[in-house]
Amino acid sequence: MSRKTTEQKSWVQMTAGKRVLFITTHRIDYIRNTQHIKEMKKQGASVRCLYSGTGNHIFSAAKIFFTLLFTSLSDVDVVVVSYMCQLVTPFLNWKLKRKTLAVDFFISLYDSMVNDRKMLGPKNPLARLIKWLDVSSVRYADRIVVDTKTHGDYFCREFGMKKEKMEVVYLNADTSVYFPRPQEKAPEFQGKFLVVYFGTVIPLQGFDIVLDAVRRLKDRKDIHFYLIGPVEKRYRKVISETATYADWVSQERLAEIIAMADLCLAGHFNGQIMKARRTIPGKAFIYEAMEKPMILGDSPANHERYREGQSGICFVPMGDAGKLAEKIAELAGVKEH
Repeated sequence: MSRKTTEQKSWVQMTAGKRVLFITTHRIDYIRNTQHIKEMKKQGASVRCLYSGTGNHIFSAAKIFFTLLFTSLSDVDVVVVSYMCQLVTPFLNWKLKRKTLAVDFFISLYDSMVNDRKMLGPKNPLARLIKWLDVSSVRYADRIVVDTKTHGDYFCREFGMKKEKMEVVYLNADTSVYFPRPQEKAPEFQGKFLVVYFGTVIPLQGFDIVLDAVRRLKDRKDIHFYLIGPVEKRYRKVISETATYADWVSQERLAEIIAMADLCLAGHFNGQIMKARRTIPGKAFIYEAMEKPMILGDSPANHERYREGQSGICFVPMGDAGKLAEKIAELAGVKEH
């Protein structure tokens, strides 16, 4: 396939009827991976997967590196490198660039460690090394898959990514688990306006804003919050009879809880971390699949997929717990119990 022809096709069209090697450092059943594999198979691609079940990205990358180092790619037409492509492609560019190459630049290591988590300063030598990994991971790619246009535009500015190679592929929810369904509320939530939130409660998500909204509404006995995630690892819970907490639930149980909800909180609500403005929270796709009303942070990325006035969609300013509480109270006020 010529380079000119490759650039005219989407990443998944590049795999049509081809022999594909799919590489990921993440678990193979991760939703982003299963989404890609499903789409390639729809195109008639023969997909062989290379991954490691170690649960550690570094160990997985090392295993993949040594496997590829001694593996011939003569029977491969297209190589697709998924989650954490930075840990694979920079070290194997000399080999992978001989094939049609697509990478999923779902996350930037530099952005995550320097701008988001602030683990390193931008002038730190390690930060520069990490930036090199980001740049090198896309240097020879024929197609670069990103999760939002806003994110992709940032990558183009920051890492010199070529916009004509960029393609937006939004996340999908697992509709075998998350689908619309009637669900009777548990007895303790009967007569309540049930608000559901779940997440890993990392700073990007703005869970502190959610907790502040719970605090502001704790005198509203008609509103109940069901909050799912490892809250105590980062925050002090708001102890109130209007809030229920769960550290972890299965996907099946999570779907049941969401089905009971009158309103779901998607976010991102952090108003300080710029990455929060460039990404759409994964939970939004789950709420959408289950046809549940939700509140989103008012960000450029969220507006790519959702719009003001769209049925079941509300926006609030990011970083503003007062506005979030007001919107929840407003929606609860018009709900008939």
